[in-house]
Amino acid sequence: MPNAPAQAANIKKFVISSNSGGGSVDMSSVVPDFRYYESILSNVTTSSFVVSETGYQMEGDSDVATRGVLDGLPIRGGERVDIEIEDNYGNSLDLSRSGLYVNRVKNASPGTQSDMFMLDLCSKEYFANEQTRVVKRYEGKISDNVISILTEVLKVESAVLEVDSTAIEYNFIGNDRKPLYVCTWLASKSVPLGTNNGEGNSVGGAAGYLFFQTRDGFHFRSIDTLFEGEATKKFLYSNTADDPSGSYDAKIVSYSIDRDMDLKESMTLGTHNNRSLFFDFYSMNYKVVNFDVGQQKSKLSTAGRDFITDQLPEEFTQSPTRLFNHVLDTGTLPKGITSDAQLKNWKDNPTQSNYDAERSMVQSVMRYNQMFTIQTNITIPLDVSIKAGDLIYCDFPELKGSDGKETNDQSGGIYMVAHVCHAVTPQESFSSLSLVRDSFGKNTGFS
Repeated sequence: MPNAPAQAANIKKFVISSNSGGGSVDMSSVVPDFRYYESILSNVTTSSFVVSETGYQMEGDSDVATRGVLDGLPIRGGERVDIEIEDNYGNSLDLSRSGLYVNRVKNASPGTQSDMFMLDLCSKEYFANEQTRVVKRYEGKISDNVISILTEVLKVESAVLEVDSTAIEYNFIGNDRKPLYVCTWLASKSVPLGTNNGEGNSVGGAAGYLFFQTRDGFHFRSIDTLFEGEATKKFLYSNTADDPSGSYDAKIVSYSIDRDMDLKESMTLGTHNNRSLFFDFYSMNYKVVNFDVGQQKSKLSTAGRDFITDQLPEEFTQSPTRLFNHVLDTGTLPKGITSDAQLKNWKDNPTQSNYDAERSMVQSVMRYNQMFTIQTNITIPLDVSIKAGDLIYCDFPELKGSDGKETNDQSGGIYMVAHVCHAVTPQESFSSLSLVRDSFGKNTGFS
């Protein structure tokens, strides 16, 4: 088991291609620092790397003078970069299937004998999103509409989509908004299907989706569905070089806790208890709904064993700490392709809201806030198989006035990878992971 960041990874491909028919250049020998990023809060994948070149390249046993790639290729934006990197475990980070594209050049230090600059790369969809708009009307299940927007508007292949089915229907008009924005907006309104033998749904319980991109494609995933999965990797942090059980994939080189709990902030956000006022201008009435997350815990899938609200003093959770206001869209955008069909559907049920905000809106806000309750950063030897949205299992030492090597039962357990950075330098290669979880205590479930 590695005790320190692994040595330089195997760069199998690092090629940048010209936009003007000038061929391509192998950059593998002039990149001293490469970093690749994924995040559950980002619609696209990004990367950055430093280029350091001297104006010479090796041909056989001698140096041959060459022109710098920045003006020689040249690099003006939009050039495709194909990258494939292999870590010491044999895992491959293959970014050449869809490619990354140059977004900008920055921090350039030009000279007559050497050039150094940084290139920022983004996935192709980052640029395609600026060229397209969602314009037409959509109705039916949100998950079906997300697939339609990504495949028909953004022109993404359906094979690279992972979309969890949603329980509720929602009718909307694109209004010339960008497709990635629309999908992110729809994620906050989505509720996953129930698990009761495929019958019913989770409306009133676990709302909230994440929309993000990894090297595998786009993911429109329920937060609860993600937490229901099993951890794929197991890591240990300790002050010794040995692996006491031999069951860990690697040792954590370093870790820090960004946030363990912030009671004041969670109260301000209404994570535990809140009140909502829903205004219905069709009937000129309003409805007050009190929400206590403790009453919903049986409907949630959590990473840890101990539900946070159960561990707080009752005096801090018994009263609403946030007030929500929402105007119900009663009578708007009824179903139907034609105006006659829409008019008929409205007459059949004139008091029907287009979006079931009373049972979904607050739950969604609560779930987003809850999942970031605990935030931990760890660094491990480079493991490019880890992606944003993955679950991993971590064990941390327990502070104890003895020679025991017990792990902490509260901080250890399953975490979700919120942000990941895979970094490759000539000296060392490592993966920096930002982990989140919504509860304390170890849950079983690692295989």
